[in-house]
Amino acid sequence: MIDTPAKDAPLALITGGCRRIGAIIAAHLARAGYSLALHGNSDVIPDILLQKTLDHKAVDWHGFTADLRQDEAADILLKAVIGYFGRAPDILINNASIFEYDDADTMNSAMLNKHMAVNFSAPVMLTKAMIEHQQDNQPIIIQILDQRIRNPNRDQISYTLSKQALAQSIRTQAIAYGKRARINGIAPGFTLAPDDFSVEHEQRIADSMPLKRNSTADDIAQSILYLIKAQAVTGQILYVDGGAHLNSYARDFEFM
Repeated sequence: MIDTPAKDAPLALITGGCRRIGAIIAAHLARAGYSLALHGNSDVIPDILLQKTLDHKAVDWHGFTADLRQDEAADILLKAVIGYFGRAPDILINNASIFEYDDADTMNSAMLNKHMAVNFSAPVMLTKAMIEHQQDNQPIIIQILDQRIRNPNRDQISYTLSKQALAQSIRTQAIAYGKRARINGIAPGFTLAPDDFSVEHEQRIADSMPLKRNSTADDIAQSILYLIKAQAVTGQILYVDGGAHLNSYARDFEFM
């Protein structure tokens, strides 16, 4: 049986919403009754499981491409969403990010600027644009971070710096906008393994966690649904990481 989309369903914009963690977040929101604006960098083809959910739930959704490295990408993306749906989103989940390797010796300005553009500037400017376009309601913004903001290691330094900057923006923007918006963050731990990781490698990582388990994309999505409904919560970062932020790791998990 195919569901019928609810009238006036709340609208969520998810950057990087068609693949990997973003797709699982989108599927959870679809099942919870949300309309979806799904962003992609160069295409907006949902992965197979997300597409099945969108079809089964008859979700009112549309895809939007935008290169978040571009200065005006945030405004262009939001205006495109408003143009299609006829209204501003109620919820913004800044999930899209760049994750490339460098360290203190190999970092250069080009690498740092690329990470800062996508992982910091775009989410901050999308947050600003969301609030400006949503005058009648209190929009909800959730920034997807990384547990390494608490205990950084020496790997992926440009990525880490960009996520640390985004983490600091949460409290600042929550204070600056006050009751005009609720702004929070989720800091996942090791979640989706690369294709070349063995089962034994993943288990070693899990065994190093205080909870003896890694975070899952479902854990992250469920935490997002909590923050959406938590009307007294703003300016907070929720670690969804198996307890990883309680430890200190000398290297990235790929080297474990």
